[in-house]
Amino acid sequence: MRQDQFLEVLDRDEAERRWLAALALEALPSERVPLVAALGRVLARDLRSEVDVPSFDRSNLDGFAVRAEDSFGATEEVPVRLRLTGETIPTGVEPKQVVPPGGASVIATGGMLPRGADAVIGVEYTDLEAEGSVVVIRRAAVPGAAVAYAGTDIGRGETVLFQGARLTSRETGVLAAIGVDAVDVVRQPSVAVISTGDEIIAPGETMRAGLVFDSNGRILCDAIRELGGSPVFMGAFRDDERALREALERGLDQGDLVVLSGGTSKGEGDLSYRVVADLRPGIVVHGVALKPGKPICLASQGGKPVVILPGFPTSAVFTFHEFVAPVLRRLAGLPSEQRETRPARLAVRVVSERGRLEYLLVGLVRGEEGDLAAYPMGKGSGSVTSFSRADGFVRIDRNTEIVEAGAQVEVTLLGRALEPADLVIVGSHCTGLDVIAAALSRQGYSVKLLAVGSQGGLEAARRGECDVAPIHLLDPASGRYNAPFLDDSLDLVCGYRRMQGVATRTDETRAADLLVQDPALRMVNRNRGSGTRILIDRLLGERRPDGHAYEPRSHYAVAAAIAQGRADWGVLIESVARDAGLHFRPLQDECYDFAVPKRSADRPAVRAFRRLLESESPVWPELERSGFRPHVANGSR
Repeated sequence: MRQDQFLEVLDRDEAERRWLAALALEALPSERVPLVAALGRVLARDLRSEVDVPSFDRSNLDGFAVRAEDSFGATEEVPVRLRLTGETIPTGVEPKQVVPPGGASVIATGGMLPRGADAVIGVEYTDLEAEGSVVVIRRAAVPGAAVAYAGTDIGRGETVLFQGARLTSRETGVLAAIGVDAVDVVRQPSVAVISTGDEIIAPGETMRAGLVFDSNGRILCDAIRELGGSPVFMGAFRDDERALREALERGLDQGDLVVLSGGTSKGEGDLSYRVVADLRPGIVVHGVALKPGKPICLASQGGKPVVILPGFPTSAVFTFHEFVAPVLRRLAGLPSEQRETRPARLAVRVVSERGRLEYLLVGLVRGEEGDLAAYPMGKGSGSVTSFSRADGFVRIDRNTEIVEAGAQVEVTLLGRALEPADLVIVGSHCTGLDVIAAALSRQGYSVKLLAVGSQGGLEAARRGECDVAPIHLLDPASGRYNAPFLDDSLDLVCGYRRMQGVATRTDETRAADLLVQDPALRMVNRNRGSGTRILIDRLLGERRPDGHAYEPRSHYAVAAAIAQGRADWGVLIESVARDAGLHFRPLQDECYDFAVPKRSADRPAVRAFRRLLESESPVWPELERSGFRPHVANGSR
């Protein structure tokens, strides 16, 4: 049998560079699908909520809506008596009466908290007397007890999902909770899959000597589904050049990408490379210095990817994940895969072939002292089970011939039971932070945001529980923002400036100083430990207006309370007030900065985060459209 040589055996990275240069790679156009069909799809754009969740201040118990201060001191021995308003508030009904001082209203679990009330006391801690007109309270409640404030879970205007998110049941549940019945997703890439070889038969056919069942077709189709693609299996073809050419033509018509397996080695009976060679520009790589996977063939038809994978299953799977999967993820709108690694000790001596980068499949076991030992699977590229049973693989450099037993190696895991976020952000929330997080998501970083207030963020950073803590804390003594609150374990990264102010509904036009002194108006406060609460306390001094104990944990929740009439004024940032249609009065131009633990400073996601805050960053136009301004270092810092 005649055996031609490979055109040119290339280094792995050079092979990938040449192939990508011949391709037209952009995420496919979006399409709108009903929510019932969105599971597993990739979000095509950032999605903001158009409603508050919950949409009203909601009771978490069956009981009585009260003013918490009226219950202070109540015990079993010394109860407190409150007069009922006569209103019973079931679910789905808007309250008609205000709870006055010394009053209470009957409320069901899920019922809407009436104006005036700021807590709910469970029915099990109460009794009725005076023919049901008085409730006897036998337990005190703090403000906010058994209440879920409107907008606390999700605020109207809040970014709930970022572009590139793969929709699982958790995400579709969020979409349902905000009333979304259809969503824009990236069109799934269509991938034509063709199996080749005289020895190939389909599963279910009669086996005889010299034949093998086509496992590659099944592996590749399901791997494509896992990556967000839509496989189109064209069939398993014997070595018939005419039939293979027709299958390739159909595959190019139907697919955004074409994958063949088998027929790459340039043997006399290997036809795949001959058929693909007639494309334009055709074959750009034939032969890569890999083990397994040397015979891979990378090609293009007018910018459309075409690849011929080796016929042996392990070689086919490895080369698919090395070369095809990244291309498929880009077409599907998914971020680049960030593979997890583990340090381990090689359990046995390994001899590698010089001149080829080797991917050594290994199984991991934990030693007596908790360290990992890596055992080579050792079944060869023709094995079907090696890849499925391995925990990961070790890269052995092309210039390394021997790796001794006991050598420390880095194992790249093939799967994850849990994917931790690349960047954990804990602290004060801001709509500008959504813009930055969305940009990081588009760069392929996963981000977890936890809004606990500036003080909570600083504490989390000191304990090493986050990578970044957003803060906006004003030191009354120095008049400086943020820097006075840091210790030697933290670095201060300049963020941006934003305006805090007093917001009301549009029918109220008085100045801020008149509003805060009007006893007829009810305020909405912020939670202790937040930077906004510090500003509110300075604004009020010793005054404690009605609503002072009403303490939602976000700007969105404050805006919802004012817009829905449960409060008359509150302090929040300008962008949220504007989006909610409220009248805004500037109060304090503040610095919104970031505390970064020094031990996290060199993490890739942290470095990417810091680059987005630089003056030439592409996020600044969007931040400035929302009213945020670049940080200018001055005496106020």
